[in-house]
Amino acid sequence: SQANFEEDSQKQPAVGHWKTLMPSKGSKEEPETGCQDAGGVDETQSTEQLNVSRLRSSSVEIREKGSEFLKEELHKAQKELKLKDKECERLSKVREQLEQELEELTASLFEEAHRMVREANTKQAASEKQLREARGKIDMLQAEVTALKTLVITSTPSSPNRELHPQLQSPSKAVFRKGHGRNKSTSSAMVSAASLNVTPEPVSHECREVDSILFAEFQAWKESPTLDKSCSFLDRIYREDVGPCLDFTKQELSELVRVAVEQNTLTIEPVASQTLPVMKVSAEECGGPKKCALSGLPRTCKHRIMLGDSGNYYYISPSCRARITAVCNFFTYIRYIQQGLVRQDVELMYWEVMRLRREMSLAKLGFYPSEM
Repeated sequence: SQANFEEDSQKQPAVGHWKTLMPSKGSKEEPETGCQDAGGVDETQSTEQLNVSRLRSSSVEIREKGSEFLKEELHKAQKELKLKDKECERLSKVREQLEQELEELTASLFEEAHRMVREANTKQAASEKQLREARGKIDMLQAEVTALKTLVITSTPSSPNRELHPQLQSPSKAVFRKGHGRNKSTSSAMVSAASLNVTPEPVSHECREVDSILFAEFQAWKESPTLDKSCSFLDRIYREDVGPCLDFTKQELSELVRVAVEQNTLTIEPVASQTLPVMKVSAEECGGPKKCALSGLPRTCKHRIMLGDSGNYYYISPSCRARITAVCNFFTYIRYIQQGLVRQDVELMYWEVMRLRREMSLAKLGFYPSEM
């Protein structure tokens, strides 16, 4: 074992080994080394404290600078936010203004469209009215031409028409006509012939005297002619002539006929010239070729009437046809006066109205021309 110890001591220096384990008491190097170590530790600690303080001061500075930077950024962000708020407010106002302008534009466009539609409807109604008036004038002119042709045809060298040739009348008749201011034109004769389709009889065989009340009523009506039966002139004629003349046995059909005559929508046509349509009402109401629909009596009916556009035909006897025709002739003449187509003296128009009233009176009493 001692040999082994020696070998081990040779391999490993004993000085270093024992210095570490068992230092000598008289050695001075160890205390100096300890002092030096203590001084280095203090310097290290002070350096570290200095570094820590420096770090702390730099961190404070960094925090202060960071807070200032953040404050500046926050201030900038607040400014930008305010600017964006103002921009949003401005854009919202612009949007509201645009929406309001759009609503106003839409309303104005709708109003303009409605106005254009109203104007178009008004123009269309006026055009239709002018068309109806033009057609009415054409019909009246055609009737006057037909009446003039009738007057010309009825005047022959062997049997001249004295209404067209007043120079052929006797002096006494000429004086009578001159005294009453008869118009030498053929306008009155045309209207008269157009209403009855017959040549008017000479009036020189009878004496006439103007009734002051009737003439005053006619003059008042002539100042502003109207078809309103509330005026005194037409009210009297309705009560004395039109009403009794159109008073038939079939009261309901009589009322329909009166309304159609007033509205100028009644049509009279010969039976032989038309094909019989399919009846929409019973044969008893419409009558037939051997039964009058207005009187209900068995009569030979050569004509039939249609009320407006109903498509229903009613067979009428010659007497009923004469009564309806007389009333239609009266309304035709006063319509001519209302439309300004009759250019005569007031007294001549008055006597023509009286003649038409006489025709209605004769028709309601049963008198009618044989050709009916």
